[in-house]
Amino acid sequence: MATANSTKSRLGVGHKSESEWRSIQRQQHRRQFLNRLLLTIVTGVIVFIFFYPIWFWVTASFKTFTGIFQMPPQLLGFEAIGSWWSTVIGGRSYLEVVHETVGANAGTGGGGTVGYYIVPFLVNSAITGLLSTLVVISVATPTAYALSRFNPSGKQNIIFFILSTRFMPAFAAVLPLTQIYRFIGWDDTRIGLVLAHVLINLPLAILLIKSFFDDVPTDLDDAAMVDGCNRWGAFWRIVIRYVIPGMGAAAVLCLIFSWNEFLFSLYLVRIPDLSTLPVFLSGFDTASGGTEWGFLAAAGTAAMIPVFIFILFVQRSLIRGLTLGAVRG
Repeated sequence: MATANSTKSRLGVGHKSESEWRSIQRQQHRRQFLNRLLLTIVTGVIVFIFFYPIWFWVTASFKTFTGIFQMPPQLLGFEAIGSWWSTVIGGRSYLEVVHETVGANAGTGGGGTVGYYIVPFLVNSAITGLLSTLVVISVATPTAYALSRFNPSGKQNIIFFILSTRFMPAFAAVLPLTQIYRFIGWDDTRIGLVLAHVLINLPLAILLIKSFFDDVPTDLDDAAMVDGCNRWGAFWRIVIRYVIPGMGAAAVLCLIFSWNEFLFSLYLVRIPDLSTLPVFLSGFDTASGGTEWGFLAAAGTAAMIPVFIFILFVQRSLIRGLTLGAVRG
């Protein structure tokens, strides 16, 4: 009773009757409910805006040719087919699928010459992405540790230089890099493409992982070295364990960037055997046959699945890594 009276006094309603006090409480509860309802509606709208294109793309990969262009779009209850998937994943004949879904009088389009079987290009993207991510994390982690723990002359200039490599647009770098690769014989090679992706992702990974090292107290390094470790032992045995979530977050971002990278993959590798998936998917839009929307929807959906599965496995480390340095003491 004393607590209720003190609450009333703080709200300035101590002189009101019990019924008036209950009315005020109901108004407060109603206001809180309306605020939560409004927040839920706004959140739902934002989620729908971001999720709708993905859902539309996924459903389009199972729709008939006419169903893809139906207006308004039918998101549920449509006639589902697997013809597009049978070509991009199963290697079924392009002409057979087109005649089945479009009609006997359909043209050959681009698929009659280049095909739409994407599995080899999925493998190329996976190899390139995983190798480049492994190299990036292996180089970025000790570099970030050194920038976090040591204070050499011109340290801020070094950090700014690393960051400045991201200022230049890719179009400005792709031509000189192509010429350099041709001179040293790295064009049309997997190692050249992997190193190009390393070049793109390394600055981001260094700066991201450095922020996590900055949050680890230097007392841990000192204690490890007092106990007999050298600087490398303190880094490898003690400190690195505290930044594993940050390394996981950087690895996910690097893999996603490498998986979606298009420009360098287009210019540095011109042989189909090493082409990545984004480059191959660009061939689905041809001058002779137009855009093959059914095949493109199925291939695009298939391209999302490996990254989605990878993020599911590392989502805990990803969330911890992205939020670890958000609040500083």
